[in-house]
Amino acid sequence: MFNKINISPRYSLLFVFISWFFIFSFVLRLVLIIWQYDEVSFNVFTLIGTLLTGMFYDIGTISFITIPSVLYYFIFPNKWIGSWLDKILVWFFTSLTIFILVFTFFAEITFWDEFKTRFNFIAVDYLIYTHEVISNIQESYPLPLLIFGVLAITGTILFVFYKLGSIKNAFNSKASIKDRTITLTTTITIALFFTFFITNNQAEWSKNRYNAEISKSGIYSFFAAFRNNQMAYNEFYTSVNNKAAFDIIRNKLNDKNSKYQSEGLSIHRTITDTINQEPSKKNVVFILVESLSGSFMKEFGNKENITPFLDSLAQKSIFFDNLYATGTRTVRGMEAMTLCIPPTPGQSIVKRPENQNLYTISNVFKSKGYNSNFFYGGDGYFDNMNAYFGGNGFTIYDRGRGSVLSDKIKTVRNNINDDEVTFENAWGICDDDIYSKMLKVADEHYKNNKPFFNFVMTTSNHRPYTYPDNAIDIPSGTGREGAVKYTDYAIKKMFEKAKSKPWFKNTVFIIIADHCASSAGKDEIDVANYHIPAFIVNFPEEHNQKINKQCSQIDVFPTFFSMMNWSYESNFFGKDILKSDFKERALLGTYRKLVLMKEDQVMILSDQKKQAFYKWNKADNSLKLLPMNRTFLDETISWYQTADYLFTNKLLN
Repeated sequence: MFNKINISPRYSLLFVFISWFFIFSFVLRLVLIIWQYDEVSFNVFTLIGTLLTGMFYDIGTISFITIPSVLYYFIFPNKWIGSWLDKILVWFFTSLTIFILVFTFFAEITFWDEFKTRFNFIAVDYLIYTHEVISNIQESYPLPLLIFGVLAITGTILFVFYKLGSIKNAFNSKASIKDRTITLTTTITIALFFTFFITNNQAEWSKNRYNAEISKSGIYSFFAAFRNNQMAYNEFYTSVNNKAAFDIIRNKLNDKNSKYQSEGLSIHRTITDTINQEPSKKNVVFILVESLSGSFMKEFGNKENITPFLDSLAQKSIFFDNLYATGTRTVRGMEAMTLCIPPTPGQSIVKRPENQNLYTISNVFKSKGYNSNFFYGGDGYFDNMNAYFGGNGFTIYDRGRGSVLSDKIKTVRNNINDDEVTFENAWGICDDDIYSKMLKVADEHYKNNKPFFNFVMTTSNHRPYTYPDNAIDIPSGTGREGAVKYTDYAIKKMFEKAKSKPWFKNTVFIIIADHCASSAGKDEIDVANYHIPAFIVNFPEEHNQKINKQCSQIDVFPTFFSMMNWSYESNFFGKDILKSDFKERALLGTYRKLVLMKEDQVMILSDQKKQAFYKWNKADNSLKLLPMNRTFLDETISWYQTADYLFTNKLLN
């Protein structure tokens, strides 16, 4: 074969390896297409486009992978070809590369199972937080069997290479300078072409999100995400004049209760209570629940009865039944709840550098004399949580595992001890245990006559879906439904314990999801998979109601502060939902898509300065393209451009 294409058989192993990579990548795409058969488009042109685009990105991927081999073949002297050194190096690195790639193909399948995407910035994060990720894999999958399978496949591939004669040819053939130069030049040229002229986003040519994702190469996507974890708004998105953007948002945020402190590029204002009632000083327990989709609740049509307590709570609380998460990850929920800000592109502010000393809800609580505490059942080093909360006024309570890297915590960090733990998995202690720790700290604050704001982040509703045995009637580790039911059970148990406390009557509980369990869909944005429940519990009974106004996570605390009759300084984009002049809207997105939704109209801003306007059909959760609305577009741009401007210019303080 190599004589026909005029290349030395020295490169036979390299060419067979490349062929194998293309075959495996093609098979993986077929697996994903079959897996999502009810979501992908089987239009013949779309299907061919998906496979051809995938092959194109595979070319770029394999060019980067083979650069070390090509360089080795280029510099290794002919006189040493076939020597023991040559054989050891070629055998070892070929075997290692195949093992890594086979493992990566398996990892792509498990990643797709969880997120319905090829590798993205979440996969990049997982490289950093190895303890949680490796433990999660061990608890979710039969890791020894998986490793054995990868080794067996690697051995089979090497055996096939051997039988094809490619390994023998590689050790028994010389390579001319011409062959070496052509191979090296071709490989590097392709790699440079993909580096400077091709972006991962260009793979998203199809309107069907599943086809677009399957068109990508997982490895290529991983390194693209590694390189582009933070995105400057003006560089990637359609923008308007900064003053015009702030004028629009200041007008949207302005009402009779607010007074701006300065003109121009700022939203800093004073919110004044006009009811003339005594400000409340109730303790506050805030629970950010992992992956609690609205669709899990009977209140929203679920038939499995896996949230009986939360469904009962919806009837005797201030319940938000038309509220949407800002994002698809926990750090987005944290960002939205603490900063009351739309989701800026790229990483959440929780994970960005220079995210300390911001004006968060803890500043409001501090101004009223509260202690703010953050509780997390895992190691708060994960997702930069300790650095963010510690740098913004919260005392930390977490399950510290002695991270090698520093958290740079500016406040006190308290460890959750072994004797306080009854059950623990990869992500941390069970919800029941973290609530017990929170109640213990609340007791201490009450004893010291200090009002408290306790922020609790749960972990149990997450793969591997394990929890204490016999807590509920669904066996631990069997799936999401069990984890959701345990989550509900643990909240109920927490309330039962709290009711016996002397501070309970003077304490308000706020419960809300960080995001939905899934955000994947065939359209650009799956709107229904941003719908989450929210509750404000234990206010005087006359306040209880179901609020059906369309709103966002960023509105919850401004609403709560109003209910507490508080006047306060604000740098928040959220507003009081209960006000009669509240304009319904929701702000949501991914790390690249930025969305403004008003009733059933949805504007989506995409990088590469693209935008699209849709009508959302709630019945079937579909988007239908509409003619562009310039006023709607300008408002959408303004929400996100101003938020990005304030953070980038260090004005969120």
